[in-house]
Amino acid sequence: MELSKDKKLIIIQTAVPDYRKGFFKALRDNLGDNFELYSGSHYFEKSIQSDATIPHKKTKNTYLFNARFLIQFEVIKLIASDNLLVLELNPRIISNWILLIGRKIVGKQTILWGHAWPRQGKDASTDTLRQLMRKLASAIVVYTNKQRLELQERMPHKTILAAPNALLNKSQMGATAGNPKHLIYVGRLTKSKKALFLAKAFSNTLDYIPNDVQLLIIGDGEEKAALETFIIENSLAQRIQLLGHISDESRLRKLYGTSYFSVSPGYVGLSITQSFGFGVPMIVSRDEDHSPEIEAVLDGENAIFFETNSELSFRESLLNIYNDTNFWLSKRDEIATFCAENYSVEAMAQVFCKLLKTYRT
Repeated sequence: MELSKDKKLIIIQTAVPDYRKGFFKALRDNLGDNFELYSGSHYFEKSIQSDATIPHKKTKNTYLFNARFLIQFEVIKLIASDNLLVLELNPRIISNWILLIGRKIVGKQTILWGHAWPRQGKDASTDTLRQLMRKLASAIVVYTNKQRLELQERMPHKTILAAPNALLNKSQMGATAGNPKHLIYVGRLTKSKKALFLAKAFSNTLDYIPNDVQLLIIGDGEEKAALETFIIENSLAQRIQLLGHISDESRLRKLYGTSYFSVSPGYVGLSITQSFGFGVPMIVSRDEDHSPEIEAVLDGENAIFFETNSELSFRESLLNIYNDTNFWLSKRDEIATFCAENYSVEAMAQVFCKLLKTYRT
């Protein structure tokens, strides 16, 4: 890619968690010295911590009003930079407002990256502030093609691109051969993710599924202690493994390789593309405030739904999948291929590389 020697893509983040390592590496591989990354130590949710092994320039997150807002003072110096800045599309970050307004005044290009809409949806009252941010941006990058089309309808004259959220390189994707049998959950152990519900629902299905099936829980968070207590009090150490946070791709691949299905007992997040990348279909809670990654679900093809918060519906879902193993095992290569074609970090990174080429002058 031909770029001005001095023109850089600068991404400013609240936090750079380990799951973004592949994406930022892909950008660095493509752009070299034309890429810089700034980040604070943790997100509004303290469970989302920056990974020290991701090369980045550290900036302090100063949280205000009981962590409802934050400001990153060090990045304000970039207000007149000729480089292309990428900021989070988050109205709670005060320094992003300063950069957007200041750079608009001095005629510099600024990109917003994030969810098109608030968690409450595109008709939420809080979208008024997000819309003002969007108007100030030179272009907007959202997480899914559906969001791109929805936002383009609202802003027909704005440049809006989709960079589907991804965790894995194409080379890392692919189904593992073997006879997988376990269930796997990967994510933060928080109330909204409902890992404790999953453990309880799983324990009530043990008389109905093969007796060598285990539930593998990977992650850390506020519900970890409650999960440990539940496992001990119900003598479930042989059936539920609490493995903690794991970011190593080769270890995750082995665990997914032994897993017949993954589970999202709460709202779907980025882990769904990780699961699909390894060829593992997912059981998904139906009526949740899902993240945009729900777009990747093809019901009956790479995932099935159960009724939210219903242990009975979850049990019925497990009965169905373990009675149809030939079908679901035959889908694993297809699921991984679908993910490689649509949700790779290479494809995600290319959206930003092309933006830098577009705005190189």
